[in-house]
Amino acid sequence: MRKTMLLFAGLFALANCVSAQKKPLDHSVYDGWQSIGERKISPDGKWVVYTVNPQEGDGKLVVQSANGVYAKTIDRGYNATIVADNKFLVFRVKPFFKDTREARIKKKSPADMPKDTLGVLLLGTDSIIRYTKFKTFRTPEKNSAWLAVHLDKAPADTAGRKRNGTAANPAVDSLKKVIDSLTLIINTQAESGKKKKRNRDEDALFSFATDSTLPNKRIEEGTELLLRNLFTGEEKKFPFINEFLFDEKGTVLVMEVTPNKKDSTSQLHINWLDLASGQAKTIFSKANDIKSYAFDKAGNQLGFIVEKDSSAKALQKFYHLYHYTKGTDSAVLRANRFTTGIPSGFTISENANINFSENGRSMFFGTTPIRAPKDTTLVDFETARLDVWHYADDYLQPQQLKQMNTELNRSYMAVLSKDASTVLQLGSPELENVMLVDEGNAPFVLASTNKEGRIAAQWTGRSISKAYLVSLKDGSKQLVKDKHKGFFQVSPKGKFVVWYNLPDRQYYAYETATGTTRNISSKISFPLYDTEDDHPDDPPSFGLDGWFEEDAAVLINDMYDVWKVDPTGKTAPVAITGGVGRKNKTILRVVNFNREERFIKNNASLILEAFNRTTKYGGFYKLSPNSKAPEELVMGPYSFSTPLKADSAEQYIVSRMNIKESPDVFSSTNLASFTKLSDLNPQQQDYNWLTVELVKWKMFDGKTAEGLLYKPEDFDPKKKYPVIFYFYEKNADGLYTYKTPAPSASTVNIAYFVSNGYIVFDPNIYYKTGQPGEDAYNSVVSAAQYLATMPWVDAKKMAIQGQSWGGYQVAYLVTRTNMFAAAGAGAPVANMTSAYGGIRWGTGLNRQFQYERTQSRIGATLWERPDLYIKNSPLFTANKVNTPLLIMHNDEDGAVPWYQGIEYFTALRRLGKKVWMLQYNGEDHNLVERRNRKDLSVRLGQFFDHYLKGKPAPVWMTKGVPAVDKGKTWGLEIE
Repeated sequence: MRKTMLLFAGLFALANCVSAQKKPLDHSVYDGWQSIGERKISPDGKWVVYTVNPQEGDGKLVVQSANGVYAKTIDRGYNATIVADNKFLVFRVKPFFKDTREARIKKKSPADMPKDTLGVLLLGTDSIIRYTKFKTFRTPEKNSAWLAVHLDKAPADTAGRKRNGTAANPAVDSLKKVIDSLTLIINTQAESGKKKKRNRDEDALFSFATDSTLPNKRIEEGTELLLRNLFTGEEKKFPFINEFLFDEKGTVLVMEVTPNKKDSTSQLHINWLDLASGQAKTIFSKANDIKSYAFDKAGNQLGFIVEKDSSAKALQKFYHLYHYTKGTDSAVLRANRFTTGIPSGFTISENANINFSENGRSMFFGTTPIRAPKDTTLVDFETARLDVWHYADDYLQPQQLKQMNTELNRSYMAVLSKDASTVLQLGSPELENVMLVDEGNAPFVLASTNKEGRIAAQWTGRSISKAYLVSLKDGSKQLVKDKHKGFFQVSPKGKFVVWYNLPDRQYYAYETATGTTRNISSKISFPLYDTEDDHPDDPPSFGLDGWFEEDAAVLINDMYDVWKVDPTGKTAPVAITGGVGRKNKTILRVVNFNREERFIKNNASLILEAFNRTTKYGGFYKLSPNSKAPEELVMGPYSFSTPLKADSAEQYIVSRMNIKESPDVFSSTNLASFTKLSDLNPQQQDYNWLTVELVKWKMFDGKTAEGLLYKPEDFDPKKKYPVIFYFYEKNADGLYTYKTPAPSASTVNIAYFVSNGYIVFDPNIYYKTGQPGEDAYNSVVSAAQYLATMPWVDAKKMAIQGQSWGGYQVAYLVTRTNMFAAAGAGAPVANMTSAYGGIRWGTGLNRQFQYERTQSRIGATLWERPDLYIKNSPLFTANKVNTPLLIMHNDEDGAVPWYQGIEYFTALRRLGKKVWMLQYNGEDHNLVERRNRKDLSVRLGQFFDHYLKGKPAPVWMTKGVPAVDKGKTWGLEIE
């Protein structure tokens, strides 16, 4: 026994020694740290595809069978699609990172940059067919044998396939037996004298119109399109293709063929290829431009718009709407700006999509006002340039300028019923938003506008809308709801329009057949809104979770459970989760696996995502048909992604993570047990990692608060650790979130600092109205005082850091306490009085609503309570700051005006305080460019190392970086 004890003691000591020898993370590890990118599962559930990407460098595409028998890795693969009855994978392959980097160094033009390769993998084998020098590719949405590859230039032999285009692969050859080979025999050299006499069905794919009256200089010559039958391996090439598309089921390929520069008689035209028979014909010709192609669901109809202006230099182009029906001779003109029903002064929009109703009886398109062309006789340097702000404008000028392209391209929905000669205009400048109902099958659309509430949105921050049902028969309007704060949702079959009413916090349903509006949630005994929302505004709802078939019931969420509600009000609401969520303090929400299924089948089993608010565990529940309550499948110390499900099999993939485990990919047949597929970041075991625990303490107001405490893996309770407090609002629910080592966009990277001997604490912030600064003090400083009592905390070496709203709170806290040795504030608001009426330049929105009703939580206007704006603005008490402060505020910040950081910096500078400001050129609110993120990461480390660990300060802190040295030195060196 004694020997056994000694053995265990020795092993324990050895383990501690090994743990102690682990390296701290450094800034060089970021590039190689991996994450999962795209994830896909085949419809039959047999294949799983995902990408593993480093932060910088070459990633890989991983293909695995769900049973674990087959696995293949494709270096640099991405953008994968599983096609052809789960038999093939089509994907792109990026160039080597080093080649792209070298080309950027040499400043090569976009045309000369390294290009992607296209790959086709026969699943279950090692056979890959590759295509180089291609523009794009398409496959039909539904499983089909076809792949179309738009080649970049002239045809060329492609590595990895035979000259005749057939894959040198026995497995592909064997697949040929599955279906008969497709033979595309098209006569392209018929004599022009006989052409007019033969049937259009016999027209060659490569034939061109003989009418040469239209100019063709606007259209650049198209390139080759390669069509491959994935089952047979047979390929066919079509020259001069500009645009192409399959119908949803892959029965038809439409190709836009450009003029041949060597043939002066050729014209832009459209060819229709029946993929089953190989028959092809020209369905339209003679145009300058063709766009907005759209098939109906059955693949029997095609809509598109055409510009036929005879003048290539015309200032305005007018489009015509054409329609082709399978089996007819050619496409027919359906509408232009002169068609009855098109409003006066309107024309067919070139920016709107065309949509067919699901039943194919209606074609929806867009119209737009004819705008006067710019007067080209005016000289730019002699004309005034200004913006005129008007008090009655719907939007302020900055927002108008941000939305200008959207407005210039705005379209208003119109419809043509089958065989109708008159257009019915549905949308208008007074009713701009139109939504199809029952995929366009319903006899009406839902139209809404927020026009009347746009000015007030400046300070309310909310959309005030009204909605109508607009008849597809005669365009008549029926009011659904006026002056609604929020949005409308229409049921899948169009029987009801539903909305959440903020003032009384209830759901209402408008019955479209009768025009009756009912409160459908009043009998639910629990709040349907967030009772913990702390903004000075109406609280938001927990939302809807879907509809049952035939609009029989809608699912409404309370905080924990899901209720099945009859929109007619005839039956009482029922909690389909049986109160299990509330009983266990677990939030349950229905998972929608198939976005194409617009409703839940009455006998369907439901999977519920679950989150326990007490333990922070994640997991899943299952609700079986006729069950009174869901059964728990799994709950544990993890955070799960929303799972993906195979369309026709009980097979799932999901990501799972916690503080120690990267968010790897797992497969499961029941969401109760899981098989790990990926293995991210094995190098993590070489580094001193971090642990996390949920901590509770009493704030100064006596209430209990929550926060996350991060410690090093080699934590020694006998040591004293410096502490960084990072915070925003409430992050404690993220207890089981993985912390990736990555260069900073604006905040301290928790993994890096903890690995390097810091403790990081993230406290929740709890707010009341009118005192956001003091609420931060109540939450953060109470947490700091609580942590300072721990024997392993160096109470004299504590710091705070935050970005944006967190940056504001840091800027405020250093005016209220001197207990922190250093502070970092990213993009802080320093002066609420000057920020209040300012502009969020990223959107053009005014900031008033933000202070009155949302994040700043003041709850009053500046003129109603100027005292609150001043009290909560750190600028007005800048003289009380004694904490060294590092500000980051970038000159293209579109969220918090850059001058806020400048105001604070210049005030502290004048007062002789220790303050620095990092201004990254051309960067927005958070850093985007990786080079800048890496730079900030180093500076944050140097700054806190100096003040919390006593390390020497770098030159940028001691002497700065003069403008004359900009781009020559960065001041990162230590003197």
